Amino acid sequence: MQRFLKRLIDIVFAFFGLLFCAIPWLVIAILIKRDSKGPVFFVQERAGKDNKPFMIYKFRTMTVGAEKEGYYTGEGDARITKVGEWLRKTSFDELPQLINILNGTMSIVGPRPTLLYQTAEYDEHQKKRLLVPPGVTGWAQVNGRNSLTWPQRIELDVWYVEHWSLWLDVKIFLMTFGVWAKGEGVYAPKENFVVKEGDEEKL
Repeated sequence: MQRFLKRLIDIVFAFFGLLFCAIPWLVIAILIKRDSKGPVFFVQERAGKDNKPFMIYKFRTMTVGAEKEGYYTGEGDARITKVGEWLRKTSFDELPQLINILNGTMSIVGPRPTLLYQTAEYDEHQKKRLLVPPGVTGWAQVNGRNSLTWPQRIELDVWYVEHWSLWLDVKIFLMTFGVWAKGEGVYAPKENFVVKEGDEEKL
C-alpha cells in the first residue's frame, strides 16, 4: 500500500508541478537560448530501478559538447554558462525531471540516478540502491549532497533503501527545502567524484 501511495503522490505532484511550472519553464528556456547556442534541455542516459537505462531530463547548464571535455564540473568551470550557473545554484536545472517522475522512471525521493558505467562497478551491497526508482532528492542529498564522497553517498542511499517508509520520504522532502535555501553542496572537490581510479562523475 505504501508503494502504491508513493507512486500516486509522484503522479499528482508531477502533474500539478508541470502545470505550475509552465510559465517559469518558458522564461528559463528563453534565457538559455539567449545565453548560448544549443538545445534547451540536456538529455542523458542514466541507470534507473533494477539498473534499467532511462533518459534523464535537465535544463542545459553547459556549452554544447562540454561533457566530452571531462566529467567533473567545479565552481567557476568555463564550460558552465551564465544562466547555467544560476540554474545550478538554485537547482532549477532539475525541474524537467518532473517529466521523469510522471512517466515513472524517477520518483520525488530516491537515490540520485547515476551513469551505467558507475553501476557496473557496484558490489552486491551497493546494488541495493538500484532496488528503488531514483529520485530528484534523496537521503544523501539532504545529508551532504555533493560534498560527500561517492562511497559515502552510496552508503546513505543503501541505508535509505533498507529503511524506506513513506514517512521517511516526507522527512527527506521537507529537509530538502532547508538544503535548497542554504545552497550548500552544489559543488565539491574533484576527488569527491571519483568512483574508481581514473574515473569521475559526469554531472
